[in-house]
Amino acid sequence: MEDLLRALLFIGLFAGVFIGTMVIENLWAKRRGVTKLYHFPETFTNLMTGASYKIVDGIAIALFIQLFYDWVYQFGFQWNPEVGVVSIIALILFIDLCMYAAHYLMHKIRWFWNAHVTHHSSEHMNFSTALRQNFTYAFSGTWILWWIPAAFVGFDKTWTLIAIEANLVYQFFLHTEQVRTLGWAEKIFNTPSHHRVHHGSNPEQIDKNFGGVLIIWDKLFGTFQAEETAGEIVYGVKRMPTKPNNPWHAQVYDWQNMFRDLKKYKDPRIMWKHPDWVTEKYGEHQSADQ
Repeated sequence: MEDLLRALLFIGLFAGVFIGTMVIENLWAKRRGVTKLYHFPETFTNLMTGASYKIVDGIAIALFIQLFYDWVYQFGFQWNPEVGVVSIIALILFIDLCMYAAHYLMHKIRWFWNAHVTHHSSEHMNFSTALRQNFTYAFSGTWILWWIPAAFVGFDKTWTLIAIEANLVYQFFLHTEQVRTLGWAEKIFNTPSHHRVHHGSNPEQIDKNFGGVLIIWDKLFGTFQAEETAGEIVYGVKRMPTKPNNPWHAQVYDWQNMFRDLKKYKDPRIMWKHPDWVTEKYGEHQSADQ
């Protein structure tokens, strides 16, 4: 119950910050001559999916994620450092690396992609796009990819939660076209410029720039793509939902597609192969929502 209340408090506190930021972005865009930055049906869907994601996430943390964290903790290194500058920096870097790895796997494994595709199914880039999330994250198990490594190392559970939430809040501010580049920060941090590339659907943009706070992981592991050499950015995904402005449909349509493919081809590899693997293996096919 405490974690659910914390999730609701998070929604309440940051909803005002996020919505206020969206209003400022829209006013700034209009001042620059951009008149159609926000599209109400899509913005409404983004807000609804974001709220459903955060509520379910809070329930999941309360019911089983923290319990699993404690269970894993006893088998790990149990480092549990004292709170200080060094331990906080170590936690921030570690969580950000885990976020990079998790984000990479969300794009490479269809089971994880089914939850993440919602975020990429927006055809516009503004701050509301950051809120376009999926309540099935909690059931897909993607949380294991950043919570459990921290438990195994031995970071404090509460501080781990703070680091994860802070990382996600930072990423909210990456979703805009109103900030072009940020000078020297582009070399170290993930920025709106880098993240616009990540949301692109053209070949030069797909599976690039997975970083959360830092872009150095992408540069180290060969997944970096600069915006100036990425070509024209077209937002969205290859297989868009037929009802992209329906909050429920936007969150479940690719799960429906996957289970349909499993039923049709009877090939369990569909669940852990790349999202496009079934098409490459079996050819073009109709999606479940078509």
